[in-house]
Amino acid sequence: MAEKNGVQSVERIFALIEQLAAHPAGASLQSLAQGTDLAKSTVHRLLGSLVGLGYVAQDEATGRYRLTLKMFELSSGIVNSMDIMDVAKAHLERLAQRTGEAVHLVIRDGRDIVYIYKTENGPMRMSSRVGLRSPLYCTGVGKAILATLPAEEVADVWAHSRPRKLTARTVEDLPHLQQQLDEVRANGYAVDDEENELGVRCVAVAIPGADGRAESAFSISGLTPYMTPERIRRIAAMALDSRTDILADLGIAQRSGGKV
Repeated sequence: MAEKNGVQSVERIFALIEQLAAHPAGASLQSLAQGTDLAKSTVHRLLGSLVGLGYVAQDEATGRYRLTLKMFELSSGIVNSMDIMDVAKAHLERLAQRTGEAVHLVIRDGRDIVYIYKTENGPMRMSSRVGLRSPLYCTGVGKAILATLPAEEVADVWAHSRPRKLTARTVEDLPHLQQQLDEVRANGYAVDDEENELGVRCVAVAIPGADGRAESAFSISGLTPYMTPERIRRIAAMALDSRTDILADLGIAQRSGGKV
């Protein structure tokens, strides 16, 4: 019984942490209780423990709770150890400056991608954030990664992803996804045409390893009216050049034709 209660407490703490992570500006006790389906008294007790440990802070003026940088320190050690993060950052910052758009770097985590870096150089600000998790099948970066994997692995990802239509443009079935991946392989880059978020188009390029499989990718995201087919092609060319530079710095030979 003690072990069961201990597991339940851990599950509740992490459910609370995930809710706090979804509200970086802070969240009230009431909203946290609603988001976790826990009693306010339980949430208050758990928050007290997290505050005492230094992982959560409470704003004295508003009473809202938010995660502290101590939580970020736990994950930053993992991210900072990644060669791809160290190598790609400068290239992606230059790419953001050249395009005037938001640039993201992601890594694969099972059937999802996780955003580990973001840089913006234009007046518009995207709602994406470091730490955000999204499905592989409906994101430009996800499709860029999937295009480097064998067909059976793509089918397995689809079968276990619980696909749903996030927008009217979201891919609906595996044959449609496979058709999109064929286009990615032919072009060398993927496009998210409002499939994950209405009003936003993305151009994405995978960063394959020496075996050709990719565990990371980056994208350039902009508002749909400005991401015309012609501009997408120009941005894709810049992205592929940046990918070549990143691979060179990683010591990985560019594959023939620059395709994924």
